[in-house]
Amino acid sequence: MSKRASRPVAGLSVVITGAANGIGRSTAALFAARGARVVIGDIHAEAAALAAQEIGASTVGLPLDVRREESFDTFLGAAEAAHGQIDILINNAGVDWMGPFHLEPFDVTLRQLEVNLLGAILGSRLGLKRMLPRGGGHLINVASAAGRTPQPGSAVYTATKYGVVGLTEALKLEYRDSGVTFSVVQPGQIDTAMMDGTHPSSRLLPKVGPDVVAQEIVRAVEDARFEVWAPRSQGFSVKLGNFVPRAAREAVLLKLGVQDIAGKASAEERAAYVERAFGGD
Repeated sequence: MSKRASRPVAGLSVVITGAANGIGRSTAALFAARGARVVIGDIHAEAAALAAQEIGASTVGLPLDVRREESFDTFLGAAEAAHGQIDILINNAGVDWMGPFHLEPFDVTLRQLEVNLLGAILGSRLGLKRMLPRGGGHLINVASAAGRTPQPGSAVYTATKYGVVGLTEALKLEYRDSGVTFSVVQPGQIDTAMMDGTHPSSRLLPKVGPDVVAQEIVRAVEDARFEVWAPRSQGFSVKLGNFVPRAAREAVLLKLGVQDIAGKASAEERAAYVERAFGGD
């Protein structure tokens, strides 16, 4: 069987949410470097504008609150005005609070549900409304390895990412004949502000840079790949674990120290991130 030809990204219009920092920014920079026309959105409008200026190559930074349908629709309309029809929409915005589940404040729980899951739902729906009439486009939802493997100490975050995985799996089947391509991205421990205060619990669960995720996302567009892991090795490990009895699988996860990633995170080292992610409206 011949290998599918790679799809070039040069000239495509790419829209990325939550892209002033971290994975989103690295992804925007790589797409721009490959010749794509990029629009980034972030609730921190000044940071989005600064990131776009630093990335250059006609990148546009716009304000966006992924929790609000009107804000999201306005953002996508502005992106279309800047660079034409949206070829690729990447729902990347996400926040993570680490600590004992029973001590998590309600407003923090709500913010994670709204940003991580509702944001992906709204973005997917509004993106599809634009893509379906023309029978094309690529919708990418950034979940997490925690969307396939539970992360103690980040139970609500885990729940939202399981939701993003389920959402994208369902959309892929529902719109299988629409011409729209779907991808779900599952990063592991990525060295961004979200992981401040955490320390690798095992050499088998290393932190990698956001550029690793960006490269996998671009490859997913080029190859029209649905399931995306970063690093790729974690995908093999998770799939292999699905064939192991639950007790054995949980024992391996605990041996690897999965309970320490969030469970032993330093609140002091995470304070700046938590304030930026959960402070304000």
